[in-house]
Amino acid sequence: MKKMTIAYIGNGKSANRYHIPFALKLKDQIAIKTIYAPHIRDTWAKIPHVHYTTDIADIYQDPTIDLVVLSVPANVHYQLAKEVLNHGKNVLVEKPFTETEAEARELFSLAKQKNLLIQCYQNRRYDSDFLTVKKVIESGKLGDILELESTYDYFRPQVPESVHEFSILNGFLYGHACHTLDQIIAYFGKADRVHYDVRQLLGRHRMNDYFDIDLDYGMTKVAVKSSYFRLLPRPSFTVYGKKGVFVKQNMDRQEIDLKHFYMPNHPDFGRDRPEDYGQLTYLDEDGQYHQGAVVSEIGDYSRVYAGLYDSIMNGKPKTVKDEETIYQIHLLEQGIHTLADAQ
Repeated sequence: MKKMTIAYIGNGKSANRYHIPFALKLKDQIAIKTIYAPHIRDTWAKIPHVHYTTDIADIYQDPTIDLVVLSVPANVHYQLAKEVLNHGKNVLVEKPFTETEAEARELFSLAKQKNLLIQCYQNRRYDSDFLTVKKVIESGKLGDILELESTYDYFRPQVPESVHEFSILNGFLYGHACHTLDQIIAYFGKADRVHYDVRQLLGRHRMNDYFDIDLDYGMTKVAVKSSYFRLLPRPSFTVYGKKGVFVKQNMDRQEIDLKHFYMPNHPDFGRDRPEDYGQLTYLDEDGQYHQGAVVSEIGDYSRVYAGLYDSIMNGKPKTVKDEETIYQIHLLEQGIHTLADAQ
């Protein structure tokens, strides 16, 4: 099996926590060759046999590199992605993909012209809570789905309180709905109608620190919500059907393990404990009441890299479609422009 050779632009938390451990997991398929950063610091341990460089030409002029991963601040995604494509390299871009729909369309068009791949890093499609919700819905036990609520709550008031100017890309909508909206788009597609409630709870000219987006899919209402001021977080997912309800309180555990430097090479990495399982309550066809825990699906962000390998090395379709990313950026752009500061 021929390996896919990867280079990273960026050597910070995102690269070392959310990317590299999952690429290393696929050691039979992927080889990390080069990591570029303007300054190579000792914050993160160096990976053996990887070339660390402060000269980006080491990536652009290396014909053996199959994929460049951008793990850099969102405000340079568009310009840097275009630069990578113009150097003849496939590129994976962190979230949010771009600031505007027009920028996203331009990048996909450029990649198509050059017969290259560009894709957004939508790893949250492989969160255990989201995968479990899909399993429960598809079991049919809930009946027709009437409502789905997705939340991504924190209690971090110090974050918005420390920010005294408005920024589109550094707000909560672009920074967090880029995860949860993609899950909804991946499963339900484009909505029939969308209603936005995007706020600056601390007032004008402050950080966007709250959003509540309603998406209608026929008879199904989907709500995607998030706040920095939730001392007790709402359930990660609540799904209401005609016959029952499923509540998943806790989010995927991969991020928790990564923050404790417990890496994907452990067999129990990211796996829910029994106390993390969601609760399913429903009535069966005979009207009998059932209630119990649902064993969580296993989340695995390395599936992003496995999909990229199949697309780049074997010519298979991309796991994240261009139109899905374009639609997500469209929603983010429309939502943020409901704020007076962004108009």
